[in-house]
Amino acid sequence: MRFDDGFDEEADASPRFQRLRVVAKWAGVGLASLLIILLVFIFWSTRRPFPQIDGSVTIPGLDGEVEIIRDDGGVPHIYATSMHDLFLAQGYVHAQDRFWQMDTWRHIGAGRIAEMFGEDQVETDAFLRAMGWGDLAAEQYEAAGPQVVEALDAYTAGVNAYLATRSPAELGFEYTVLELVNRSYTPEPWTPFDSIVWGKVMAWDLRGNMDNEIARALILDDFTPDELALLYPPYPESHPVIVGDSAPRVSGAGLAPAPVNALQTIAAALDSVGRVDAATGNSGVGIGSNSWVIGPERSATGSPLLANDPHLGIRMPSIWYQVSLHCVPKTADCPLAVTGFSFAGMPGIVIGHNDRIAWGLTNLGPDVMDLYIERINPDNPYQYEYDGEWRDMEVSTETIAVAGGDPVEVTVRRTHHGPIISDDYEVLETFTGDAGIPLPDSYAVSLRWTALDPGPAVIAAALELDLAQDFDEFRNALRLFDVPAQNVIYADIDGNIGYQAPGRIPIRDGWDGRLPAPGWRSEFEWSGFIPFDELPSEYNPEEGYIVAANNPVVDDSYPFLLTTDWNYGDRAHRIVEMIESEASLDLTDVALMQFDNHNRHAERLLPWLLAVDLSTQEDEIYLAAQEVLAEWDLDNDADSAGAAVFEAVWSNLLRLTFHDDLVEDLWPEGGTRWSLAVAGMLPFPDLRYWDDSNTPEVETGDDMLLAAFIAGVDEARELLGGEPATWEWGRMHGASFRNETLGESGVGLIENRFNRGPYPVGGGSDIVNATGYFADEGYEVTWLPSMRMIVDLGDLDRSLAIHTTGQSGHAYSAHYQDMIEAWASGEHRPMRWDREDIERNSEGTLLLRP
Repeated sequence: MRFDDGFDEEADASPRFQRLRVVAKWAGVGLASLLIILLVFIFWSTRRPFPQIDGSVTIPGLDGEVEIIRDDGGVPHIYATSMHDLFLAQGYVHAQDRFWQMDTWRHIGAGRIAEMFGEDQVETDAFLRAMGWGDLAAEQYEAAGPQVVEALDAYTAGVNAYLATRSPAELGFEYTVLELVNRSYTPEPWTPFDSIVWGKVMAWDLRGNMDNEIARALILDDFTPDELALLYPPYPESHPVIVGDSAPRVSGAGLAPAPVNALQTIAAALDSVGRVDAATGNSGVGIGSNSWVIGPERSATGSPLLANDPHLGIRMPSIWYQVSLHCVPKTADCPLAVTGFSFAGMPGIVIGHNDRIAWGLTNLGPDVMDLYIERINPDNPYQYEYDGEWRDMEVSTETIAVAGGDPVEVTVRRTHHGPIISDDYEVLETFTGDAGIPLPDSYAVSLRWTALDPGPAVIAAALELDLAQDFDEFRNALRLFDVPAQNVIYADIDGNIGYQAPGRIPIRDGWDGRLPAPGWRSEFEWSGFIPFDELPSEYNPEEGYIVAANNPVVDDSYPFLLTTDWNYGDRAHRIVEMIESEASLDLTDVALMQFDNHNRHAERLLPWLLAVDLSTQEDEIYLAAQEVLAEWDLDNDADSAGAAVFEAVWSNLLRLTFHDDLVEDLWPEGGTRWSLAVAGMLPFPDLRYWDDSNTPEVETGDDMLLAAFIAGVDEARELLGGEPATWEWGRMHGASFRNETLGESGVGLIENRFNRGPYPVGGGSDIVNATGYFADEGYEVTWLPSMRMIVDLGDLDRSLAIHTTGQSGHAYSAHYQDMIEAWASGEHRPMRWDREDIERNSEGTLLLRP
């Protein structure tokens, strides 16, 4: 997010430097002295927000004394005599370490970014106001049960207790920087709605197939059914399904022409989606996650081992905050004993374990969104047609506050399907249609999405999960997990393992939701939702393990359609392969599995690359690169020369093959789907896709392989220099952790205070160590394993965990970046559980007193 004061660092450096000289002369001090004073001020400003971690603090409203022990990783372990005090203390420590992150997240969720960062964010705010997440959060709070309300209220009290003792500059160095361009901003007190609204943002990031729905609509008229089928290959028979034995239905099979096609309107909606993704940190449709659970018969410990590493957009600080909550003593009134990963801004633990069970999450990705092309009354933009009659829209006016500018009013329109999401654009004029449907003169795109329906907040399910003691209670907790629908794996100390797919997933009669639907026809409405007891579930399977890595949940025998946009299963296949290759696995084995860099799609493409005839090339570097590929072990390790050659050639093959055939928004990002598509095309060198429409010649597949090989090696040489044998994948594929707001300000002096990296890493897209990148943009990591957790249900103290950056959101804290290098090298840290162990490895103990 860029500032709006017009500051250009290079242009303004000299005159500002001269002003420093004038001030120094007037003050009677030398410039060197003034710079020393400035450095002292910066040092003080960056450290004054550091939290108190020792001693005692008095907080009104506590039931009793609370003890917060921070271990050597900066992880707080909270001990209290009541649930109220646990959640109050959790709010307090979240605010201590991450309040800037919490503050910006709530502004994103409520569509209030511009009041912090200026007019550049007005269009994003307008789209977010149309979503109405802030109003939905308020409705969910009012409808919540007493346990959820009490947790939210206590958490809110803890956050505000901390805010009451600190000025903005004492909450985070970011506020000192923000004051340079936005002197009017002061953080508001926290509210329970702020805690709920971030769940909506996460639901957006994990939204499912809307991007694919848009993509299919944009290319449907450009290709024959056979050509489209090549872009959406069938799911490989050898790849696993979570619950089932046969192949699932996938997105390219049997695509019929859209019932209505409004390309410009859909493109406008795609632009809106991109702006919101930039604000929320969503990094593309290739994002996935890994989870698996191994039963006692396959575990070297004799007890289940549960592993989870959710893949989310790279950011600074980490999206996760590790914390433990312990009732002392544990009683019927205070039954909580749980540790794991939370979101700063929300009470409870999202992923982790308590004293009896452990659980992990990966995105299920069901089709819970539909785009509707609405027929608008040309004489009244606030009416739309439905079953032959004009209906009035729900219309509201939203006022967007703008830092450094005047407020902006925007009009939000909603149909019964949901908000109009194409309203930020000029009148759309040209549309096409087919299927004999007469096209109206004016259109708009609305969004139907389960996350915009009334229902329980995700916090309700998280709190019940934290308390669950067995598989039945685990499943009952997930009845409240409406959005975003997840794969949830399970293990307990009694040796049981399980799986449940929760979520509010619509039923469509006679259509499948893969393309935008005509909003004026009632036969395209949802007819209900899949009952929870009919959602996929598994308990102690015969195989002795469960793998959920965004691969298909069910096969084609399942009576309901969850989605056709599954991940194609390279990661899941590799995980199953590693599990079945050993008679038993221990914690070390599982840790190595999480960091596995084997490149499955190189298995498909490498023989073709080794067969490319380079004998006519004068420069010997191309043959040298081919020799490197021939000796490569197919692992994308950070120091691998073979991985550097392969990924460079692969990216250029996608560019040369598809960029002339697809609009820019749909250029291939890489991953298993495109790997399978290209592998399916390679035996047919005369396919239309191989020809470069920008040249008079007609290129073949052989021509494209040669061109991509040369282009890829040339690119790698430019990036890495030297000889191919000395190249290293990690030098191309760096992980740069950027602050999502000030780290994207466009001012290098500011960005350098908050950003860290790049760090060379191994892995890649749809590799188990999923450090993903966009093949159409470069090789920099854009999404990654946001944390790694392994729980040993036989001895919880042996459990391991790490997330990407560090516990602290304060840029100069010792815990701001202390996990990065360990994370990048595949290491874990103890996931401490036993109090004596925590005390032996503590760095501070803070008492909260009433």
